[in-house]
Amino acid sequence: MAGRAAVPEVIWARPDRTGRGPRPAFTRADIAAAAVRIADAQGLDGVSMRHVAAELGCGTMSLYNYVPRKEDLYELMVDAVSGEHELWEPSGDWRADMLRVARQSRELMHRHPWLPRLMSPVYGFSPNALRYLEHCMACLDPFDAPYGTKMELLAMLNGCVTVYVSSELSTAERSRSLPWSEDQENAVRIAYLGGRIASGAYPRLAAAFTEDAGPIDMEAVFQRMLGRVLDAFEPRG
Repeated sequence: MAGRAAVPEVIWARPDRTGRGPRPAFTRADIAAAAVRIADAQGLDGVSMRHVAAELGCGTMSLYNYVPRKEDLYELMVDAVSGEHELWEPSGDWRADMLRVARQSRELMHRHPWLPRLMSPVYGFSPNALRYLEHCMACLDPFDAPYGTKMELLAMLNGCVTVYVSSELSTAERSRSLPWSEDQENAVRIAYLGGRIASGAYPRLAAAFTEDAGPIDMEAVFQRMLGRVLDAFEPRG
C-alpha cells in the first residue's frame, strides 16, 4: 500500500526524524505531549495528524517526518502516559505491591480516559512501559514462580483493570449524555426490574437481588476482583 513501509518497523528503532534538513524543531516527547493534550480534551477520536500538527504549530506533512504513521503516534502517547507511573521500592509483599500496581493503573486510566482503547501488547514495550514492566517484575521477586507465570499474572491483572475501568468510563459517559439526572434514570430502571422480578419468572435472580439489597460499593467490588485474581496465583500447599 502506498505510503506504508514494505516491512514492519518499530518507531523506537528509527532515528528521531527521517530525511534531511535543519535541526528538528520538535522532539518525540513534544509530539506525544501535544497528542495527549488533545486526547484528554477531545477523546481519542480527536487525535489526528492534522490536529497534532496544529497544536505544535507546524504543517501536517512536516509532522510525518517525525511520526510516519498514526499508529506510531498512538505508541508515543502510550509511552508518554506510561512515564506517569510511580516506581517505588518493592515492599517485599508481592500481593500488596500488585494491588498498588492495579490501583495506580486505574487512576492513570481515569486521568486519561482514552487510554483503555489503546491498551494492547503492541504498545506494551516502549521505553517507559519496559521500565514499568521491569519494576513490576521486581515487585514479584518474592513470588516463587517462573517468569512466564509472573508475566501472565501482570497481563491478567492489567486486563481486568482495563475492562473494569472501561465499564466505569462508559457508565460515566452515558450519565453525562442523559437529559435527566442519573438518580431519575436509576429509579425508572429499578422500578421496571422490580416488576419483572416480582412476576415470579426469575426466582434465582429474585434471590440474588434480595440477598443484599443495599447499595453496591464499587470500590469494594474492585478490591474483591483484584484479590480473586491474585488468589488464583497463590502457591497451593
